[in-house]
Amino acid sequence: MTKTMPAGFAAAVAVAVTVAACGGGGGSAAPTSPTATTPPTTPTTPPTDSATITIGTDGRATPSTVTITRGGRVTMVNNHNRPHDMASDPHPEHTACPELNQWGFLQPGQSRTSSNLNTARTCGFHDHGEPNNANLKGSVIIQ
Repeated sequence: MTKTMPAGFAAAVAVAVTVAACGGGGGSAAPTSPTATTPPTTPTTPPTDSATITIGTDGRATPSTVTITRGGRVTMVNNHNRPHDMASDPHPEHTACPELNQWGFLQPGQSRTSSNLNTARTCGFHDHGEPNNANLKGSVIIQ
């Protein structure tokens, strides 16, 4: 004679085995060592670089080339004894980098800063009143 388990008892045993196998018994489990995780990286904003170009007492714009990061600004300082009307290339349209046109007409001792240069490119500049004067030409490289 074979004995069979009642169906309810068999189901209860199956549930108990499953719970025990999954660790859901609520008893104390053996400690496990923590898994090393790398913290999530937060994107950083690239630095907004700045540069200064100075028209010296000798009438030269120095440095003639500056490099800034996107979002940077460039200040033009006029230390010459006469005014200069600084603008972006090409002459006479000044359309290559409108942000540089904010320098505009600078009296001796005056300075102005461009707006943010957000597009990677190379912008030439010159003195609108002396477009062929190599001492007052240069470029701003935006990376």
